[in-house]
Amino acid sequence: MEKVLNSYETLFVVDCANGEDAVKATVEKFTALIAENGTIENVDEWGKRKLAYPINDQNDGYYVLVNFKSEGEFPAELERLFGINESILRSIVIRLVEDKKTKKEA
Repeated sequence: MEKVLNSYETLFVVDCANGEDAVKATVEKFTALIAENGTIENVDEWGKRKLAYPINDQNDGYYVLVNFKSEGEFPAELERLFGINESILRSIVIRLVEDKKTKKEA
């Protein structure tokens, strides 16, 4: 049976309080996890930015945006892992819907 791959986008914010090496290790850990369970299309590291409001008494966070394709079960597991990792301040995973009009034109 053919595997159905969906397109997803995740944005996660890493805590900068533990230093630059810890941030890089966390980013590498999650991008490697995504690569193991799917196909990474793009990784865009936005870098250290000021948060809109303090989270866990932190004013800055390191933002990372990843576009990837995977099977439908993986995003729930990714969200669970984001939730139990103390280095992740905030995260979101969304499924991207392809526009059928542009797909027909291409």
